Amino acid sequence: MTYAVFKMWDQARQSLIRRHEFYVSEARKRLLSQFENMETEADEAAEKWLEESGQNFDPDHHDPGDFYERAHEVGIEFYGLLEEMQGNTRLSVVAGMFHEWDKQLREWLVREIERSIPGGNAGAKIWSANFDQIIDLLESFGWPIRNTDYFRKLDACRLVVNVYKHGKGSSLDDLKTRFSEYLPDPFSESGHALWTTDFRDHTHLKVSDEQLQGFSDAVVAFWLAVPEDIYDTQIGEVPDWFGKAVQKDQDARNQQRTKRD
Repeated sequence: MTYAVFKMWDQARQSLIRRHEFYVSEARKRLLSQFENMETEADEAAEKWLEESGQNFDPDHHDPGDFYERAHEVGIEFYGLLEEMQGNTRLSVVAGMFHEWDKQLREWLVREIERSIPGGNAGAKIWSANFDQIIDLLESFGWPIRNTDYFRKLDACRLVVNVYKHGKGSSLDDLKTRFSEYLPDPFSESGHALWTTDFRDHTHLKVSDEQLQGFSDAVVAFWLAVPEDIYDTQIGEVPDWFGKAVQKDQDARNQQRTKRD
């Protein structure tokens, strides 16, 4: 007899999607919306500096032009700092979104495998497995996830989050090679573009609103694509790390049965 080793109930699927969409919607409303008037705020910062510094203005010793020039510089600096904060806030939203998806995926896998094969070893391995190992496991279920567009977005999201968290390293190298659009050329609009990514590093990491939405859409597409039922007959050769953990749980369960008998 065949049986469903993994099952995604429709109610659970819709709940996962609603939670994700709530996170993104509220992050836009409560966090990212605060940066909608940066130019106005920069102008206000310049005016405030001019007003405060104007109290020390002495027409016999000061040139008014110097004050206005300095106020302009203050406004530019303020805008630049706000823009940097906006970028970091958006990256923080992306990181939270990815980590939540990753945890929910592992929670679902653990819950389903322990429903069929309790013991804890397989579940512990799922929690300690890296991203590629989890994808290998999903593909062993007969789910060609690496061939999908949403996986490409999720993989890019993973690298973006790693670079945001760790800076230089293998993820930055992969991002340069495979998804350089998240390391935009800072001089592209000035006519002095850097034609390669060789001189770009983690400080150039940037995610636009459109790219954030692309990551969000990929998470939704993933949950929609999770098969409703994955039967034992559909599962091929699972990764060695997972197979050994399952076997350990099965052996422990058989030993308990033997003791009871």
